[in-house]
Amino acid sequence: MTSLTHIATRLPAPLAAEQKSAEVTDWAARIGWVVGLLIFIALVWWLMRQGWKWRGALQSGLPAPAAPPADPGAARLALTGRYHGSTTAGQWLDRIVAHGLGVRSRVELSLTDEGLTAVRPGADDFHIPRRDLRGARIDRGIAGKVLPEGGLLIVTWQLGDTLIDSGFRSDTAAVHPEWVTTLNQLTDMTEGAR
Repeated sequence: MTSLTHIATRLPAPLAAEQKSAEVTDWAARIGWVVGLLIFIALVWWLMRQGWKWRGALQSGLPAPAAPPADPGAARLALTGRYHGSTTAGQWLDRIVAHGLGVRSRVELSLTDEGLTAVRPGADDFHIPRRDLRGARIDRGIAGKVLPEGGLLIVTWQLGDTLIDSGFRSDTAAVHPEWVTTLNQLTDMTEGAR
């Protein structure tokens, strides 16, 4: 009998006796954290929206850009791509949001003898008369968008008393140099006629 007792004491204790049951999830704390996180996200979104509205109110003195003409004439150049926004000229982070100029969208851009027309599905279209064009360049960034070298076509134009840079990106970036050359020639001819 001693041998059976001796063997029984050498065997490991039953597995069920060694394991502990899993901790019960504290659902109240978990739900509290999720609700708190959702409230925080909603607050940040609301603050960003208020900032956008505040910026628009500060820029309310800016006149609305012209609407596209009914018959702009034959297009010298045309492109499809994206409109990335407008800023105060030379201040690539000072976004203009008044009159829908801060809304990114697809764009169909056409250059005619009348000026530059931006047709934007889902956003307000605008027209820059030839007399208001000031020049064009290729750049890397504009407020909220930075691209590789030569990624953005920046058009500088006059809106009221404010010089504005508007950023466009063609679906085919190889056309940007042609746009810069043509826009700058058009601008030089306009300035020579003044």
